[in-house]
Amino acid sequence: MRIVSLFPVLLLSLRASLVDGVASSSLTFKDKDPITGKPVECDRCPPGTYLSARCTSMLKSECSPCPPGSFTELWNYIGKCLRCGVCGQNQVVKTACSADSDCQCECKRGYYYKKKYDMCLRHSACPPGQEVLTPGTPDEDTVCHVCPNGTYSDTVSADQNCTEHRSCDAAGQHLVLKGSTWHDSVCASCEELKSREGADYFREILPAFFVHHKMPLRRLRQIVHKLPSEGGRRQGGTSGLNVSDLRARINTWVASAPAQQIRQLPAALTKTGASGAGERLQNKLQRIDSHLNELCPLGNEVDVVLTSE
Repeated sequence: MRIVSLFPVLLLSLRASLVDGVASSSLTFKDKDPITGKPVECDRCPPGTYLSARCTSMLKSECSPCPPGSFTELWNYIGKCLRCGVCGQNQVVKTACSADSDCQCECKRGYYYKKKYDMCLRHSACPPGQEVLTPGTPDEDTVCHVCPNGTYSDTVSADQNCTEHRSCDAAGQHLVLKGSTWHDSVCASCEELKSREGADYFREILPAFFVHHKMPLRRLRQIVHKLPSEGGRRQGGTSGLNVSDLRARINTWVASAPAQQIRQLPAALTKTGASGAGERLQNKLQRIDSHLNELCPLGNEVDVVLTSE
């Protein structure tokens, strides 16, 4: 990974004076005796040192150790060591600078190096319906893949794997909505239907639905304004809310709204222009109602007709 230097121009010009190897012909350089003006061949200084005094016809080159915070990596005859580089944004020191080696940097935890942009970018998070196949490293981004059959993920995460769908095999439990890649299976018992109806089971998948469907900020604001409520009252102002805030407000509504209002949600989505999402939600609700009617025909009094505003 490239090291970001405080003095890139100086660094390049000074490194132009360095040699590329340590062959015998590269361990010396030609100069002039400062007293006689005659040509002399002087020794270069080894890595970790710099030329503090040039040679003469009588004296050899004098080399001195690089002071802290500076280095030379090659045999050289420069009069000053190079200043140690500094790590860039979202980078940490991998190997500290020493007298004969510059520091080496890598992306900090949660980031990876993108050569195209020459910078560290945050690891990608896997969307709902996918899990982490390969965790991100300082050099590679996260690799995601679709949840295997029988599993789901309802979160956005860079480290979470898919979870197995719940089993409805417990005594008295029946499968009323098969799980998908982005939501769990929904189970119900006929006994529970004395106090619950289809919309109550439907609300279980709604928080994951709004995460799975990446709706733009403007659409989410419209949906919040259209959420069914008593007396037709609308939700408060949303101009200062971001996507996470809007989803949180929707989740709060889902948790507290009565079943009749939950049933109106697909129609509310359609009114905001999200007709495809509204249709998918309505189909989910109708499947739940249909399965409940088949499994518990005597105790189920669910109205399968979608109420519109």
